[in-house]
Amino acid sequence: MNRLRRKVDKYLVDWKNSEDRLPLIIKGARQIGKTNAIRFFGKNYYKVFIEINFALQPQFKTIYENGFIVDEIIKNITMKMPEVEIIPNETLIFFDELQECVSTATSLKAFREDGRYDVVCSGSLMGINYKEIESNSVGNKEDYIIHYLDVEEFLWAKGYKEEQIEDLYNHMLNLTPLNNTTYNTMLNNFREYMVIGGMPRIVNHFITNKNYSGILKMQKQILLDYEEDITKYAAGLDQAKILNVYRKIPVFLGNENKKFQISKIKDGARNREYIGVIDWLSNAGIINISYALEQASLPLKGNYNPDIYRLYFADTGLLIGSLDEEVQSDLRNNNNFNTYKGAIYENIIADMLVKAGYDLYFYKNDQKKIEMDFFLRDKDSLIPVEVKANDNSTYSLNNLIDNNLYSDIKYGIKLCNKNIGFNNKFYTFPYFLAFLLKRYLKEK
Repeated sequence: MNRLRRKVDKYLVDWKNSEDRLPLIIKGARQIGKTNAIRFFGKNYYKVFIEINFALQPQFKTIYENGFIVDEIIKNITMKMPEVEIIPNETLIFFDELQECVSTATSLKAFREDGRYDVVCSGSLMGINYKEIESNSVGNKEDYIIHYLDVEEFLWAKGYKEEQIEDLYNHMLNLTPLNNTTYNTMLNNFREYMVIGGMPRIVNHFITNKNYSGILKMQKQILLDYEEDITKYAAGLDQAKILNVYRKIPVFLGNENKKFQISKIKDGARNREYIGVIDWLSNAGIINISYALEQASLPLKGNYNPDIYRLYFADTGLLIGSLDEEVQSDLRNNNNFNTYKGAIYENIIADMLVKAGYDLYFYKNDQKKIEMDFFLRDKDSLIPVEVKANDNSTYSLNNLIDNNLYSDIKYGIKLCNKNIGFNNKFYTFPYFLAFLLKRYLKEK
């Protein structure tokens, strides 16, 4: 299997070159490429690379039996690995499956103070015991969350170069439409990404075989693997409730308002009975949560209702895998599949925004018949973002921009199957450029 270039690669090199680096914990959903990235980094940038997997090598859990003095830990590691020579200042120690040995989090303070050895830890967000690991390592580590491959990483996998992506960005910056060849090719790439998602193994399979054969089967297997992991790792919570929410996400996305309602999961179910369930799925990297704004105004984080939200799959490929087999074919052929077409486009834009570092918020005012999919912001204004599966009317977007009641809104963004443009009220960008929005809003 070919190794895919990832954005975490650059982050790791920058971390190594930082004089004040702390021990690093790389978190992410399962099967997302954490171990592969760290292993590649360790083998290529250090003279000595030591990998310890606490799930596969439980015998290493005893390396802390003499306490957390670094020399004692190193001595116990070399006792179990006599063939390895650990060299100060030239060694990376990689502790994998951190959730299986929480004592490792306690050791990070000792490694930080000692300073002779670089330490990277990794664990599944699904399995990490947050409270215990955070309390044991606070102030002595930095965190990095790795996501499924984003659109830019997918383009890298297909062979696109930095200068080609930079050319796309320059068209955005200068508001110049793309030529037909570029537009249609990028739209085709985007639709491929929508179908297969960003799971590294699936992307690699697609790139290698150059077709969709076997993709749906792989997606459905990952969905089943996640269900199995929920039953394994959801300690302290009702696993049946987590599974119930997890399985109902496609149902609510298919509804017109897409709002997730606990009361409709099970007769008589109440929000208080599901406290922690939604957060667990989000912390596990399986879902993205979009919260309802009370008002279409700033600030975003102080202006939302935590009890009203929409749930999206963190990987659109898994949403496709959860639907009828015909949906994948319909999407590939750009056929209409009723309400789900809008849901899939909305899900992938939510995914792209989260990977760019945004939190998700939406707004719905039934009285004024206004509904907006997402909101971003620049230095001093709130920006409504409308996602259109079809290029139809933009009543809500126009209303939010034109109405004096929404004083924080100066302009908007429409994402659809349409070339780059600006009509003095909102910018129009094709879906596939959404991964560049954060840079655009910062630099424009």
